[in-house]
This record gives sequence, C-alpha cells and structure tokens, in this order.
Amino acid sequence: MNEIKISSENKYNIDDDLILFKFSNFDSDSKSVFFETQTNFIQFHFCLKGECNFIYNKGSYCLPLKNEVSILLYNPINPLPVDVRIESESRLVCLLISIEKLHGLFSKDSETIPFLSESNINKKFYKDKPLHPSMLAILNQLINEKIGDNVKSLYLKGKIFELLSVYFNASANPDIDLCPFLSDDNNVKKIKNAKEIIIERMTNPPSLIDLSKEVEISVKNLKEGFKQVYGNTVYGYLIEHKMSVASQMLTSKNYNVNEVAMHLGYSTSSHFISAFKNKFGTTPKKFLSSN
Repeated sequence: MNEIKISSENKYNIDDDLILFKFSNFDSDSKSVFFETQTNFIQFHFCLKGECNFIYNKGSYCLPLKNEVSILLYNPINPLPVDVRIESESRLVCLLISIEKLHGLFSKDSETIPFLSESNINKKFYKDKPLHPSMLAILNQLINEKIGDNVKSLYLKGKIFELLSVYFNASANPDIDLCPFLSDDNNVKKIKNAKEIIIERMTNPPSLIDLSKEVEISVKNLKEGFKQVYGNTVYGYLIEHKMSVASQMLTSKNYNVNEVAMHLGYSTSSHFISAFKNKFGTTPKKFLSSN
C-alpha cells in the first residue's frame, strides 16, 4: 500500500492553532496517511467521497469513516496520531484546531457544545454525523479552491470558520435556510445521483438536459441544487474531478500524458494539456518532471 506524503500540497498551516489537510486517492489501490498530533488539538475528519479507515493500537482496532460522514475526535489524555487508510476513489478533509481556539470561537455558547463544557473539558470525546448539503458545499469549496497565495490563508480560514458554524448549528436542519429545494431528502438524493453519474461516465458525460431527465428533476433545480451541495457547477465539478485523477495518475509515474488524456476522455492531448495548465498553472510534462 502506497503512502501519501505530507507536503505543502495537502497540508495548510493556517496558524499555530489551526491546520487543514486535504487528501484525494483516485488510484485503484488504497493509500495510507500518517501524521502526529498534539493532545490539545481536536480532530475533525470529513469523508467527502468513498471510504476511509482509521487505524489504532498498531492495527488492532479500525474505525471506518463512510461516504459523506464526519467524525470528531478529542483525547486530552493521550496523543491521537492520525493513521488512516484512504480507499480507492476517496476524498478526505482533516481539520485540527486547538481546544483553546475553538473554545474562544464559542466562548459564549460553549456550554451548548458537550466537550467544551467545564465538566467535560478534560474528557475524551467522539462523535460522528452525516455531512449535510451545506457542509458538503463548503468542503468542496475547500477542495476546489483556486485562490492566490497572497489571500489563500484568509480564504481557507474563512471557509473553516463557516464550516464550523454549520457543523455546530443547533437548529434541526440548517440546510432548509440554505436552499428550500434541498429540504426535501429525495431531491438531495437526486443531486447526489447526478454527481455519481457524471463521475462514472466522465469520458462521455450526458448533457444537462439528459442528466436532469435521468435523475428526474428540472434542469433549473439540477443546476441550483448541484451548486448548493457541491459548491460548483455540474461540469465545473467534473473538470475538478478529472484534474484530480490526472494529477494522481501522473504522480504514480505509470502513465504518460497521452494515456492520461485518453483515460479522462479528452479527444486530443492538447485539450487535456490546456485544461491541466488552467487548473495547476503548469503543463502535465513539467508536472511529471517535478514529482
């Protein structure tokens, strides 16, 4: 099993008390990630796609994290290093924030958050919860950001705080205010089905009209709902997915540029090169030589 190395490509130190990790695995095999943490950090892990498995006690215990589910982990007594196996076709976002910083964000309402209360501040805490559409939208914006280095830290911090506010929203269904259309679980399922369809058929995706007919919603609701859930347009999301697959394939050193372009469904390698350069600011050939 290959290991994903921690680098500036997947780790963002927003400040001393806030760290963001973004991992994607579009290879056919699972990949492992390992990094140490400190006892004063709370861990949030968000599986946007696929499945991840967190390994503890040298492999004697495995904690699965399913598709579109999050877990919160806090152990103020013993270090809780992150040792995770990211399965094929999976995406994981990890957020580490110090208890002091999080407590400061919610100081007036800390008693409403179980592990921030005075009686629980030194106790272990674990919670899993599904990713609602508004959380998915923010997470996909974090994954797909195209922000200049001069303002990237500010942008990421803003999105992280937005994510935390939605995560801890005390209302029964915060997504109803986000988009009335998405208050219907059936509509959300249709939007998610549309996403799976374009990913499965990325080499020859259906038109918006055909896609809307297949998932049985209007084109207008498909476009608006998709943007709310995934933070991108239908085909914008597809391009981002293709570029993530491309970077993984090129990094593996097992494919040349033409093979990657063909795998992704580009009619010519020049079209692929143009899309890749627009995303990463460099050509696939230069990207290959730098890895």
